[in-house]
Amino acid sequence: MTGLVLYDYWRSSAAYRVRIALKLKGLDFESRAVHLLRDGGQQHMADYRQLNPQELVPCLLDGDRVISQSLAIMEYLDETRPSPLLLPVDARGRARVRALAMVMACDTHPLGNLRVLNRLASQFGADETQRAEWSRHWIATSFSALESMLAENAATGRYCHGDTPGYADACLVPQCYGARRWDVPLDDYPTVQRICAACNELDAFRLAAPEAQADAPVAA
Repeated sequence: MTGLVLYDYWRSSAAYRVRIALKLKGLDFESRAVHLLRDGGQQHMADYRQLNPQELVPCLLDGDRVISQSLAIMEYLDETRPSPLLLPVDARGRARVRALAMVMACDTHPLGNLRVLNRLASQFGADETQRAEWSRHWIATSFSALESMLAENAATGRYCHGDTPGYADACLVPQCYGARRWDVPLDDYPTVQRICAACNELDAFRLAAPEAQADAPVAA
């Protein structure tokens, strides 16, 4: 047993990418659900806030170590459990993969996460339709950039970088899931769609999918 514990929420894109990373590495871990809507948001409860002062998921425990932020968690896993690697071995490859990941994890995902959408409603009176349009706009903006970055680079293979899934793919697939959730038209992004489809053929991605999590709602 690895002794890893992941504080998780089934529909969190950030937690989703860490689940993918753990599954790609074949690591056993205990998932502890932090429901972002129940009880006013369980991420705001005192015991979890003490663990992660940002009051966000995911959060990884490795023994007495506490690691927050999904990209930091994935790099920590690569450094402490390097087989198989999520990042390329060469500096140029690592820079490219990190840039792809950051388009999604740093520039796009934060604009559409729960606390931002809630703030749009509480401060600016944005209704559900307006919040959905906000999310679609920023996802489409990022996918336009990603399509060019992927389609026009010889380093792109079956996956974002070459023919082995890794760090950037772990960020892309949750973003594709979010795009489908918000009904973003995807016809203009054939390379993005192709890579997401290739990833979702793999057990690591299927087992990490939101609907496969124990805390996901049971379909009626």
